[in-house]
Amino acid sequence: MYYFIVNPNSGNGRGLKNWNALLKLLNKKRIGYNAFLTAAPGEAKLKAAELTESGTEDTTIIIVGGDGTVNEVIDGLCLDTKPSVGIVPSGSGNDLAKSLKVSKNIKKNLKRILTASPRSIDYGVVSYGSNENKNRRFVISSGIGFDAAVCHDLLESRMKAALNKVRMGRCAYLLNGAKEYLLSPPVKGYVLLDGVRRVEFNNILFISAHIMPYEGGGYMFAPGADCRDGKLQICVVSPCSRLKLLPSVLFAKHCALKCRNGVKLFECREAHIHTELPLAVHTDGESCEYQTDIDVRCVERRLRFIF
Repeated sequence: MYYFIVNPNSGNGRGLKNWNALLKLLNKKRIGYNAFLTAAPGEAKLKAAELTESGTEDTTIIIVGGDGTVNEVIDGLCLDTKPSVGIVPSGSGNDLAKSLKVSKNIKKNLKRILTASPRSIDYGVVSYGSNENKNRRFVISSGIGFDAAVCHDLLESRMKAALNKVRMGRCAYLLNGAKEYLLSPPVKGYVLLDGVRRVEFNNILFISAHIMPYEGGGYMFAPGADCRDGKLQICVVSPCSRLKLLPSVLFAKHCALKCRNGVKLFECREAHIHTELPLAVHTDGESCEYQTDIDVRCVERRLRFIF
């Protein structure tokens, strides 16, 4: 039995369109399924918990939605029952699909879901808030600063919905990114890697921790991220000159970036990130409010994914 968690509003209606196309194929092939269509934020997480907390092993959940819906499902799963997860990318960014090379073609997706064996991949956990009493999983990235501020803007943005209608959703990331790049205040802070190596920075634009290489609608901020190596790739952008770095950050041409441009990459299993001023925090593009301290860690190969 396949369980589908569908966000019909993802991608400005692309989720519903893809689900209708899937329905025809499922019925034609006489494949058994149960489907749940979300109507509000948080429902995908609750449904994922319900399906796996009381379910048997080998439950297969297919997510029809964007990266935000994926994050809700991953955060809600009870991994003790070893569920398998697949995706039909239907958002405006689809960074997870891009990182895992999952096709947007509905027929190819369904064939992959029905025939491919799940593989174990890493996921991350971010802890934040007073006494770090809040925890949330992520499967793409979690960050503080500029990249999170862009995500916060887009969660409230009417422009994103309008651009999605004409299949130009990525432009929303670019335009909001340019605005936040100019407005985000430079702050001091540090990263503590695996509890032993402390690296300080004076002009932090953002710091992101990655399971996957892409975030923010296809921007490669972590070219070396590998979802099966048990490590996070940490990207710290702390430039001396924002103007010189602007084209590279907005277009994520990491192959052209060097340390002198204010970009540094690190690998670790866990990290503590501190900034002197509260900055926006995100996990897979979803808001974690404003924080000065977050902890991130990698949980090695505990998530079974079909790709």
